Amino acid sequence: MKINLSDNGLHLRFAPLTLTRPLGDLRMGIFTNAERWKQYIPEAEIGFLTEAYLSVCFPALENGLTVNAAVIPNEDLAVAIFHLDNDQALVVGDVFLAGDPKSESKVQYLGKELVILEQRWDLYMKNDLVLRQDFERITYGRKSAAVSDSVTIVGPKDQLFLEEGALVEASVINTKTGPVYIGRNAEIMEGSMIRGPFSLGDNAQVKMGAKIYGTTTVGPECRVGGEVSNSVFQAFSNKGHDGFLGNALVGEWCNFGADTNTSNLKNNYGTVDTYSFELKGQQKTDVQFMGVCMGDHSKCGINTMFNTGTVVGVSSNIYGSGFPEKWVPSFSWGGAEGIVPFRFEKAIEYANNMMARRKRSLSEEEISILKHILSLNF
Repeated sequence: MKINLSDNGLHLRFAPLTLTRPLGDLRMGIFTNAERWKQYIPEAEIGFLTEAYLSVCFPALENGLTVNAAVIPNEDLAVAIFHLDNDQALVVGDVFLAGDPKSESKVQYLGKELVILEQRWDLYMKNDLVLRQDFERITYGRKSAAVSDSVTIVGPKDQLFLEEGALVEASVINTKTGPVYIGRNAEIMEGSMIRGPFSLGDNAQVKMGAKIYGTTTVGPECRVGGEVSNSVFQAFSNKGHDGFLGNALVGEWCNFGADTNTSNLKNNYGTVDTYSFELKGQQKTDVQFMGVCMGDHSKCGINTMFNTGTVVGVSSNIYGSGFPEKWVPSFSWGGAEGIVPFRFEKAIEYANNMMARRKRSLSEEEISILKHILSLNF
């Protein structure tokens, strides 16, 4: 079976995270939607209906079934799409789920309630529901790797699951508040305190003495320390030192300098305004808690302070005292005292320097994506 995960025209709504990847490749819970569909339909091939410039890394499949990438799949949805005729569209209410988006023959989905992403901040606000669903599926009928006697588990022991090679020592893990999943060869260092729901991806690491509140997702190969609450890291990003990060969304290959702090609540306890790529300006929200959202390859220096609802684009370097603007465009260099353009060749050099530490480098296709983002002035 061939499946094309469609952005459904929401590409900019989830930016800056989706400037460098399609919506179906965004991580929340434990997995991306592309990974989830492979779990529900193991024989499926996964493609993407996304922006043309992204298709060099995320191509569509010929004759693939169109599936809404903003919908978190479950078993009922997987069964429902198998029963669709070629000229039908599966919907829930007025929301397209799968099939032919232009079809007048609509079939209503009647299965278990679905999680549908509508805004960028849904990635952390709906993460609790998604992480619990992912945990139940990935651990069903399986036995966790052994847990060290040095670990204190507060709550049900069956809500802590370690994959092969995971290492957890001398830490306190609270599963009363939700499940905790530790991926292959991931590590939680001694002195850490973690409250579920929490997911730590393959080869990721929680540093000594970290304090992590649910619901938090730390993607593969990330390094996280200090205090973190209700945040989502995609992959390969570092927050290795003290400092607070809350209600935040972090792309790939990002780095937070030591003692960087982010505000996630306004002093007046009001709702947050934040930059929207879709509207090309500030957007009023009904959300009270919102931290920083940082695109791929962006970084900040030591003691950086981010205001509530700050958005940082792709490949920016933020540093200095004071609060930078709440909207930092891609390929920017500077901070509160002023922003100047980050020269493209230097941005590529710095990205490759960081990636080299994990024995990786930017491909020509990935560089072409970054070059296109630069041309868009995002």
